[in-house]
Amino acid sequence: MSLTRPLVRAAPQLASKTGPLTGITVVSLEQAIAAPFCTRQLADLGARVIKVERPGVGDFARNYDSRVNGLASHFVWTNRSKESLALDVKKPRDHQILMRLLSKADVLVQNLAPGASARLGLSHDDLKATNSSLIVCNISGYGPDGPYRDKKAYDLLIQSEAGMLSVTGTGKEPAKVGISIADISAGCYAYSNILAALIQRDKDPQRRGCNIDVSMLESMVEWMGFPMYYTYANAPGPTPAGASHAAIYPYGPFETGDGSVMLGIQNEREWANFCDRVLEKPNLANDARFASNSVRSQNRAELKAIICGVFSSLTSEQVISRLDDASIANASVNNMQGVWDHPQLKARGRWTEIETPTGRVPALLPPGMTQDGLGNFAARMDSVPDVGEHNSSILAELGIDEEK
Repeated sequence: MSLTRPLVRAAPQLASKTGPLTGITVVSLEQAIAAPFCTRQLADLGARVIKVERPGVGDFARNYDSRVNGLASHFVWTNRSKESLALDVKKPRDHQILMRLLSKADVLVQNLAPGASARLGLSHDDLKATNSSLIVCNISGYGPDGPYRDKKAYDLLIQSEAGMLSVTGTGKEPAKVGISIADISAGCYAYSNILAALIQRDKDPQRRGCNIDVSMLESMVEWMGFPMYYTYANAPGPTPAGASHAAIYPYGPFETGDGSVMLGIQNEREWANFCDRVLEKPNLANDARFASNSVRSQNRAELKAIICGVFSSLTSEQVISRLDDASIANASVNNMQGVWDHPQLKARGRWTEIETPTGRVPALLPPGMTQDGLGNFAARMDSVPDVGEHNSSILAELGIDEEK
C-alpha cells in the first residue's frame, strides 16, 4: 500500500462553484449537528470537506428520522457539498489513511466523544510535526479541561447548564428552544474561528496553523449575555414569558378574531402611535398603569386584555394592516409550511435545489450569498453524500487500492 502520492485538492465531481475557500481542504471527524453545521458552511464557501464516517452506518444523525425522501432532516440540512469517506479509524490501515489526509489538509474539525480525539493521535501537538500549517478545531460540550471536561453533552443538557431553560417557557414549566441552538451556536463559533485562523495563517510568514477549542457551554453562555447582565449584582432574573418578551411590553403574540399576530413596541413614541392609530385609544398612552415600559411590563395582564379586546373584532390581516400603517413592527405567527411558502424568501430568490441519494430537494441559499454570485460570490450547493460514496475517488488520489 502506497501513501506517497500527493493529495489532489479538487474534487471534479463536486466542484460546481468556486468561492473564497476554494483550494482549502477540510477533514472532519464529525457527528450530530455542531461540527457538521460548521463544515457545511465552509463547504458553502468553496472548501473541499471530506467527512470521515463509520463504515456502513455513517454519522448517527443519518438515522434521526426519514422525513426527506427517506433521509434524515438534520443530515440533509448540514451535510451538502461534502465527500463521504468511510473509515474505521481504530484499524491501523484506516488510521494511516486518515493521517495521510491530514498531512496535506488545511483544517481538521472534530466533535468526537471526550478523549476520543486524543486517543487517536489527533491533537494539534501530535499533528503539527507532520503538518505545521494544520488548523485543528475541536468542538466539545465543556472544553478540554476543567471539572466538566469528561461529561457527555447534548443540546438540551447544554441549554440547561447555560441557563437557557430559566428564561424560556411560561414560568410554570421550563421549555427548551425548539431547535438545536447550543449545537448551532458552537458550530457558528467554530466556523468563524476557522475563518479567522485561515486569515491569521496567511499573514504568518511561516504559515503556522493553530489549535481552536470551541465549547458548546461557552458558546451558549455568550448568547445568554442579556439575561446575565440583567441579573448583575444578584438582581432577580427575567421571568419566563412564553413567546412574549421578559422585559419589554407589549412585545409578543396577541389574539385576533381569527388567529394571532406578533408585535413589538420599543419606545414611547411607538407606544403613543400604537394607542392612537392601532387601538384607536389615544388617551391610553397617558394612563398611569402604562406610562412607561417598566409599568407596562408590570401590568401586562391588564394591558393584554385591552389590546386583545380591540383585536378580537378584527382579523389578523386587518390588525397587521393597522400595524403596518402605524409603522409598528409586527409579524405573522407562521408554522413550518408558512416558512416554506414565505413570500419574502420567494421574492428574493432564496430557494434552489440540491441532489441527495434519493433525489433532488429544495435548499435555502446561505445568508449573504447568492446563486449566481452577482455582487458577491456564488454559494456552493452540491450533493448530500451517501455513506462512503467517495471512498474510491479519495483512495485513488492517495494511490491506495480500495480492496486491500
